[in-house]
Amino acid sequence: MMEKDKHLGLRIDSETHMKLKKLAEYEGRSINGEVLFLIRQAIHAHEKEYGKLD
Repeated sequence: MMEKDKHLGLRIDSETHMKLKKLAEYEGRSINGEVLFLIRQAIHAHEKEYGKLD
């Protein structure tokens, strides 16, 4: 059985939200898509330096 997507509630200040929205629009992504992209970049960078996470 495939696992369902998880929900993550995130509280951010207004300025960060505005900048994230502009960044996402510039990159052609939704805010959610941009957050996932940035998280995946951070995971990739970590794994590149320290090895794969299980």
